Order: sequence, then structure tokens, then C-alpha cells
Amino acid sequence: MQITSYYPVIMTDDVTGTADFYVRHFYFQTVFHIDWYAHLQSTIDPAVNLAVLNGAHETVPETARGQVGGLIINFEVTDPDAEYARLKAAGLPILLSLRDEDFGQRHFITTDPNGVLIDIIKPIEPTAEFAEHYRTDAD
Repeated sequence: MQITSYYPVIMTDDVTGTADFYVRHFYFQTVFHIDWYAHLQSTIDPAVNLAVLNGAHETVPETARGQVGGLIINFEVTDPDAEYARLKAAGLPILLSLRDEDFGQRHFITTDPNGVLIDIIKPIEPTAEFAEHYRTDAD
């Protein structure tokens, strides 16, 4: 299979509000919007996309309709400290404060209006305990 694109789709009952949240706080722009679907694209990197879908729409199989659950969206950034300060000042809830992890991340976690967790990450050098688990031959 040749994959030409990949992006998460958040199911919600508030397409406009959810899209506006990502536009306002995470540098996305709306490139397509109707009442039941919005497609967002990063204003910094057009390869980064996110979609928002009304979870009750007929295109969602009936058995899968509803709210999203168990999802974390990771945004890898160059300066998590600046993003932490910016999003905290904007009033977003901070569920996990900014910290360094032994497995090789400096990060914090916030949430969107639907309860989707948003992990803002910068890779850092892992401790020796975790470094041995990273593959150096992966493309």
C-alpha cells in the first residue's frame, strides 16, 4: 500500500467549535468547512493536517458513531517551554505540567474541548536506560 497522506479525524458534536479551537491555539487554518466536516491545515507546514467530523454523520458506520475516546494527539515542536507559557496564558487546562522524561521527551499535556489529549513534545536525549531501546537502523 502506498500511503499518500495521513491525518487524524476527531469525531465531535461541535465541528465549528473544535475547528476554531485548533485554529486559535495550534496554528491551523480551515481549508474546507461544511456543517458536518472541517479540514484543517497547518499554517507552518502544509503536510500537517487535521480533520473534524460530526460523529453522528451518515458517513460514520452506525456502530461507530459517537464521541472520540482514548486518543492523544502529539504535536512535536521546537520550543515546548514557549508553547507551555503561551497555552497556559490562553487559559487551556494543563493536565501534565512541562517536564523532562527519561525516555527522551520534554513535554506537557493539555486537552481540547472534546477531551482529546494534546501532548506537546520535543525529543531530548534519553537516559542510558532508555537509549538502548531506540533503533539506530530505522529509516
